Amino acid sequence: MNEHAKLANANTVSVAEAKAHFSELLARAANGETIHITKHGKPYVSLEAEQGQKQFLPRVGAFKHVRLWMADDFDELGPEWDEYVK
Repeated sequence: MNEHAKLANANTVSVAEAKAHFSELLARAANGETIHITKHGKPYVSLEAEQGQKQFLPRVGAFKHVRLWMADDFDELGPEWDEYVK
């Protein structure tokens, strides 16, 4: 198994691996994953998203690389619809 495949499947990485793949680990943490970083084989720090960050579900298929966003009030009608909705 190559180094990239190991990193993609692991929630625990060494400091050296974290330094080499920091951007990828940040993206994974931002998507809700907790990454544990070890130093000399012992737990050192954890990398995770800030509380209050919106958690995104993992994407699959053709749109897995696209970050989708929808407003919380997307299904609320504005006042211009009052005469039609009674």
